[in-house]
Amino acid sequence: MIKKYLYGTPIETGAVIADISPCSDSLTLLSESRDKEKRLCFSCSLDDNDIVYGLGEAPRGINKRGHIYESFNSDDPYHTEEKRSLYGSHNFLIISGNKSFGIFIDCGAAITFDIGYTETDKLNICCSADDLVLYIIEGENSYDIVRQFRKIIGKSYIAPKWAFGFQQSRWSYYTADDVRKVAQKYRENEIPLDAIYLDIDYMEGYKDFTVSNERFPEFKSFVREMKDMGIRLVPIIDAGVKIEDGYDIYEEGKEKGYFCKRKDGTDFAAGVWPGRTHFPDFLNPDARKWFGSKYKVLLDYGIEGFWNDMNEPAMFYTDEGVREAVDYLKSFDFSSNDPNKFFELGGRLSGLNNRRKDYAAIYHNIDGKQVNHEKVHNLYGYNMTKAAAEAFEELSPDKRVLLFSRSSYIGMHRFGGIWTGDNQSWWSHILLNIKMMPSLNMCGFLYSGADLGGFGTNCTRDLLLRWLAFGIFTPLMRDHSAFGTRPQECYNMGDTKAFKGIISLRYRLIPYLYSEYMKACLNDDMMIRPLGFEFPDDEMARRTEDQLFIGESIMVSPIYEQNAAGRYVYLPEDMRLVIFKDAKTERTELLSKGIHYINAGLEEVPVFIRKNKLLPLCEPAQCTDKSDSSRLELLSYSDEPASYVLYEDDGISRSTDSAHYTTLTK
Repeated sequence: MIKKYLYGTPIETGAVIADISPCSDSLTLLSESRDKEKRLCFSCSLDDNDIVYGLGEAPRGINKRGHIYESFNSDDPYHTEEKRSLYGSHNFLIISGNKSFGIFIDCGAAITFDIGYTETDKLNICCSADDLVLYIIEGENSYDIVRQFRKIIGKSYIAPKWAFGFQQSRWSYYTADDVRKVAQKYRENEIPLDAIYLDIDYMEGYKDFTVSNERFPEFKSFVREMKDMGIRLVPIIDAGVKIEDGYDIYEEGKEKGYFCKRKDGTDFAAGVWPGRTHFPDFLNPDARKWFGSKYKVLLDYGIEGFWNDMNEPAMFYTDEGVREAVDYLKSFDFSSNDPNKFFELGGRLSGLNNRRKDYAAIYHNIDGKQVNHEKVHNLYGYNMTKAAAEAFEELSPDKRVLLFSRSSYIGMHRFGGIWTGDNQSWWSHILLNIKMMPSLNMCGFLYSGADLGGFGTNCTRDLLLRWLAFGIFTPLMRDHSAFGTRPQECYNMGDTKAFKGIISLRYRLIPYLYSEYMKACLNDDMMIRPLGFEFPDDEMARRTEDQLFIGESIMVSPIYEQNAAGRYVYLPEDMRLVIFKDAKTERTELLSKGIHYINAGLEEVPVFIRKNKLLPLCEPAQCTDKSDSSRLELLSYSDEPASYVLYEDDGISRSTDSAHYTTLTK
């Protein structure tokens, strides 16, 4: 049962597409109040055994209790435990206990979720805006609540099948020859690969929808050359448009008034990669349609996928911020003996980026009205991706286009996927990746994954192998790293045999992973789930956060600690352990319900097959275009005939007319 409560005059976000009438009943499961800052707040008590699920892409665990979180999309690459917000805002929570219910606050402004932080037995949600829609969802259990929520927010984005192949990215592929080298090295080492990413260096002067003729000459032929090798190129598109006379995107946007404004009506400017930029007003449908149409130039080159970035929006500085810093330096007393003054100096100079006061200076045109950015901050990246997706419906009406974004809000899941942002090459970030995946699935984001190996800092061989061993189960499987870090392409990390084996296993799994993904998309379900969703009455399962169900047939228990030879695993039911090595079954064992220690070397991947379930595997291929699912190996653990319904389609059509279901039995 879902109840909808209106507060003030909410700005339409598009998150909920179901027609639900506002409820006239009084709010019973939550209490309303105002805090000392006069913010509208909602609260309820938490029992000792209550688990709080949700918030999608957020720091810390699957269970969100014990910390304070903020929905305010933030460009911050250091995802440490004290952080309260990351790149996405997903205001959906489930209180799971004796009384289970869900909460969705549909509002694009900043919201604070104090989940047992100030008071251990209390949930307190405070909103920076009074104009919002509150949904309360009651259900039998957490899984039932998620399914109800997924029904009202609409079906998840469907990626092309090739996007389930392994993908390689790095910020520093400066030329076409750099990309060729990556492609050749993967093919020479027989490590499967389906895509190579083009970061900002492919552009001319970091300008959107341009290609450097000097560094990427004859780009259309180059795109075709790569595709002939079974490799797609996926370019980045940033939110900021460079201020440069003669640059057509800038000239058009300025002429038509499509950029975000200041209160006085002048175009807002900030420094990003191209230098001083304007930001398209993606909340204006006309501006959204205009910007989306610009993807055509790259589609015409043969590009079949994009990643939208820097769309929180990220700002390195504003003119006002620089002027304030300069004035501060001019007045600074360098003869002072007060160390606090020097600490303040460092903070002033390092705090020029992404300032809240700069965001507050931005205004949007929404239905002909001037609306301050603070009311809609979390909707900006969502609407950038919506701009592209709406354009693709016209520019590529029959063919799926890969599309995912860094910044997001619930509702964007219908238009594209997400990656979890600029993480670090830290062991703790494997665990963070594990815990984010089911929370993102709860909010409809099925095509998702992390930068495997970590984006920032230097990766090690063992870290990359362990991370890939988890990444083979996430829909988006991309190795991505930053300029200046140690190159972490698989062929740069020592003996390639183990990398070939793990990534080849991904390609063996694609029939199953794609089938489970498509069924979850079409049925408003979750592909990746916590153990507690399947075993809500098993307290050990409810408290286990580092093991996940992937689809209906398997459980995974990734190893995420340095130098670990294995790990302890909790089985909520009898299962069959299969250890894969070189993409083949190395050893197998039947295990009973309970706790077990599992040994797994760096080159090995443990997979647990559920009782009376089937896991279909195909032969590995160098790319998805050459994958053959006509002959499948069926792994199982059953004491009775088992079956599996395999979903297949052509992997590229928007329509599901080519879809067919095959019942596999063993």
